[in-house]
Amino acid sequence: MPPHVKPEPMNRKMRAAALAMFAAMFAGGAFSLAGCAAGSPPRTVSLRMKGQPESATVTVDEQWIGSLARVTRYGVALPPGRHRITVEAPGHFPWDRLVEVKDGDPPVQLDVALIAVPD
Repeated sequence: MPPHVKPEPMNRKMRAAALAMFAAMFAGGAFSLAGCAAGSPPRTVSLRMKGQPESATVTVDEQWIGSLARVTRYGVALPPGRHRITVEAPGHFPWDRLVEVKDGDPPVQLDVALIAVPD
């Protein structure tokens, strides 16, 4: 991360969720080094998102990932399979999509448009 970018503060619940997702992906083989040594393509597909509000939170398979702005900036590596992508922000209806990715797929681009809850 560039030195001028301030990381978002993580509370205990967020750290636990991030650690659980990393552990699940590691156990599932998403971070396998065997394919890298042989020069084969990585076993993940890049998820790219853009939309508003940037402060909305993004979860993948019920695991907290970060703000929409952060995911827009850095993306997310998805292992092959079906994933539920959810974006939520206070005062807005949640945005939810099922995405299926296969090994070797091109990056997935999602445009998020949260709708404000009427008064």
